[in-house]
Amino acid sequence: MKALELKVPPLLLVLLVGSLMWAASLLLAQLNFAFKARLIIAGCLLISGFVVILAAVVSFRRASTTVNPVAPDLASSIVTTGIYRYSRNPMYLGFLLVLAAWAVMLSHILAFVLLPAYVVYMNRYQIRPEERALKKKFGQAFLNYKASVRRWL
Repeated sequence: MKALELKVPPLLLVLLVGSLMWAASLLLAQLNFAFKARLIIAGCLLISGFVVILAAVVSFRRASTTVNPVAPDLASSIVTTGIYRYSRNPMYLGFLLVLAAWAVMLSHILAFVLLPAYVVYMNRYQIRPEERALKKKFGQAFLNYKASVRRWL
């Protein structure tokens, strides 16, 4: 289904998945569970997510390249410094951490089930098309980077 490739901006997807998590917690309250450390764990995940996202955006800005996830062909360079030394997709990783924080806050089984669904969607409809565009634009330089840095972590 190439029709979905690069069509849903990742931030919108995060809002949609977060909304589905919340709706599930309301509609299927019997699947809720509580645990004492949820505020601390959620807070740590949320802060970590925002730090990762901020580090990624700063790296892109320093490289003077686009952060537009639906137009990877507009990239002016491959960013390989900063957090991009550890993850090829730290913004998406940061979004995943934010969603994980929300899942912990909601303490609902289906909220946690939606986390891998987010990863699968991102890999198929966002990251793979981005990688094709970067390979086309930057060739071997991108392939070298791809071979040396993992997709998520």
